[in-house]
Amino acid sequence: MTNTAEALLEPPDEPLHVVGDAWSLTDVITRLRRVLRSSVRHEFPWEALPMAQVEILQRLADEPDLGVSELAARQRLATNTVSNLIQQMVVSQLVSRTPRPGDRRAQNLRLTRTGAELLQSWQNANERRVANALSRLPRHRQTLIEEAIPALSDLATLLETDESTDTTIERTVEKP
Repeated sequence: MTNTAEALLEPPDEPLHVVGDAWSLTDVITRLRRVLRSSVRHEFPWEALPMAQVEILQRLADEPDLGVSELAARQRLATNTVSNLIQQMVVSQLVSRTPRPGDRRAQNLRLTRTGAELLQSWQNANERRVANALSRLPRHRQTLIEEAIPALSDLATLLETDESTDTTIERTVEKP
């Protein structure tokens, strides 16, 4: 048996309930994303705004003036993939490119008014969908979800950063 195969058969270092909880969380997140993505299609046909474009619009709303390479790194996508998406979004007038001061080869990316409006409509449709579902849950479940949001936000931040080089979140996340 190879070392890799042996390692796969060894029990995990952490308690099994942690692995189970992590898998359950991943499963719920996947289900939430899938149902939101498919249900919002009643208002937005798939061709009108593919999910990859939604994610780029969201990133540019949060971080205007990124370049293609920076955007690709943050989205963890290949630069040529992001470049192709940006080209489509420029043609659709969702994103604008302007020369970066001091470096004519580089360009800053920003949402256009059309891009910002479309993103806002997309977010409003998702918000309505989630709010409607939340309102049908018992109040104690609503409270549990509301109270979990800061911890889930911290988890997302940790997953977005390279934990081996960035320890800033460790200082902001409460330790038990």
